[in-house]
Order: sequence, then C-alpha cells, then structure tokens
Amino acid sequence: MTDQIQRFLFDNTNVRGEVVSLQQAYAEVVERHDYPPAVTRQLGELLSAVALLTETIKLNGTMSIEVRGKGALSLLMAESNPGGELRAIAQLDENAAIPDENAGFAELLGEGQITITLDPDEGRRYQGIVTLEQDNLAGCLEDYFSRSEQLPTRLWLAADDQRCAGVMLQRLPDESLNQDEDAWERMVHLADTLKSDEMLTLEHHELLHRLFHEEQVRVFDPKALYFSCNCSRERISSALLTLGEEELRDILAEQGGIATQCHFCNTRYEFTAAEVDAMLEDPSAEPPTVH
Repeated sequence: MTDQIQRFLFDNTNVRGEVVSLQQAYAEVVERHDYPPAVTRQLGELLSAVALLTETIKLNGTMSIEVRGKGALSLLMAESNPGGELRAIAQLDENAAIPDENAGFAELLGEGQITITLDPDEGRRYQGIVTLEQDNLAGCLEDYFSRSEQLPTRLWLAADDQRCAGVMLQRLPDESLNQDEDAWERMVHLADTLKSDEMLTLEHHELLHRLFHEEQVRVFDPKALYFSCNCSRERISSALLTLGEEELRDILAEQGGIATQCHFCNTRYEFTAAEVDAMLEDPSAEPPTVH
C-alpha cells in the first residue's frame, strides 16, 4: 500500500506523531493539470500536510488548507476528511512568467496567508489564519500551531515529481502523560536529521526505526488514503444558481448554454438553455442526468 498514513507515539511521554506517504493519490491530483515542476512539488507538500493535520483532529467533515500569495503562484489548496479522501489544486497568476524549476515556496508565493478551515457535517465552521512569514510550508504551518493552537508542532515535508511524504511531531498539553522531561526536544532533534529522499523512499517502519530505534515507539495500524472529488451535476448546478438569474441569462444569451468544469478533477459539465431555465424555475429540483 503506497498511499497511507500511520500514527505513532512514544511510551511514557506526551509526544505523538504521524508519517504519511503518497504516490497514486498524488499522481491523480497532478495528472489532471499541467503544473510547472516547482508548483507540483509545493502541491505535493500541501497534500501531505493536509493528510497529517486531518489525522490529528476529531472531525466529521472536511479540513481544507488554502495558501494565497501575491507571487507567480496565487493559490494552493488541499482538502481531506477522516475517510482518507484527498484532493488539491494550484492556480498560477495568468500574467506571471512560468516559475523556474527550482523556485521555492517563498519565491513562488511571496506575501500572503494560510487559511485552515474545519467544516463539520454538523455544527459551526472554524477558520484559522496565519501570514506567510517562513521560507517553506512546514514552517508556516508550525507558526499556525504556535499562534492559534498553542500546541508545539513540527512538520517535515517532501515531494518530487512522483511521490510526496511528511512527518509530524506534536507535544500534547497533558503533562501527566510525560515521564521524560527531555522527550520533546530529543525527538525533534532526531527528526531534524531526516532527509527528503528518506521520507520519499523508506517504508514507514524503516523510517521510524532509522530515527527512533533507541526510543520506545508504539506504531498503530496504517490507514489508506486516496484521491477523491465530490463534484456532481447537482453541486455544480447549485453553484451556478449562486450567480443569480441575471448573470445566468447573460451567459445563455452569449453562449447559448453553460459549460463549466470542476477545478479539482477537471470533469466538464454542460447545461443547455432549457436545463438552466428549469433550474431557475425550481432551484430545489434535481438536475437532469446526462448519459
């Protein structure tokens, strides 16, 4: 199983962690778009990060991480849920030159912010925002946890053109669990020796043994992850209705119908003038199925 996430903890401490590796889901995200190599790698790191963060919280719903910048790369966005479903997109500034192959996070995005959104199936939506003040995505997300959650968190992320991966360590606030005062500093120091190619090539157990073979590590069963997009004609028609009747009529007058596509999976949806009329007359009606 190449796409999986695995939790682990250190016995008699309040330090826990996760390791994630993705290949097929990552491929399905990037093969639907023609991203420059530098953008692909940043999207891979974000995909790893959203999987890691989703696994740390108890949420029946969706977590999304949205990175907006003022550079050549204007948007990175990834979503995940507890079921292991992942999806992600990137958007480039139409007026910007194609980024250099070796461009990094800060160079690609420039000034901007990260918004982390928890959207439960029931209950209130929560958003946390942090500005981009670090040279990489991992550092910016660590800033978020330090400022918004006040929970010591470290992330190590890596991606190439075929795989992406990540490791996260977190210090829980319950000191009653901790019988080792130096545990957090020691685990972070050990994880700092991790190299990107090791994250991308080593099996999880091998990676954890490489880092923590002198520690008491308890490893839990892995969970499968996969690409999934929840778009549908019903969702797209609902989104079109938010444009308002006047704008929809203008589009019909100009184009004779409406064609759009999902940003995540590039599935194309087409609506005839008659179908749009029916949507406007009864917004609650289910849109016709196209065979």
